[in-house]
Amino acid sequence: QVFSHHCPFLMGPIECLTDVVTPDTDIQVTLSIFELASAAGIPCEVDPALVNVLAGSKTDGSSPEEDYKVACLLLVFVAVSLPLLASDPASIYNTEVDGYNNNIHCLAKAIIHVSAALFTVHNKNIETHLKEFLLV
Repeated sequence: QVFSHHCPFLMGPIECLTDVVTPDTDIQVTLSIFELASAAGIPCEVDPALVNVLAGSKTDGSSPEEDYKVACLLLVFVAVSLPLLASDPASIYNTEVDGYNNNIHCLAKAIIHVSAALFTVHNKNIETHLKEFLLV
């Protein structure tokens, strides 16, 4: 907010660029815009730093199809683990810390950001995969 107040001529075009991004936009263009926006402090749908780390951590011996299958299996693992995690005794709200002892309150945001970055790396539709996650 302070940056927008002091430099509106700089923040205005960056905010306009983030509004132009659609799911049909080229992935490299989208990542470039999101990298610029996140450097300016504007929240983005996909974290470009996380995408760069995940893209750089691909193993040499595996194919892109195998990496994509592993990403899908990760979401299945998380979906199957949610009921077990919810029934854990540490998943009780603690008023002293204003949260849960096992940080389960951070899980939804983590699932969204990691899956968005994973499926951006594989150039897949994020919304479709998150809908499939909810079905599981």
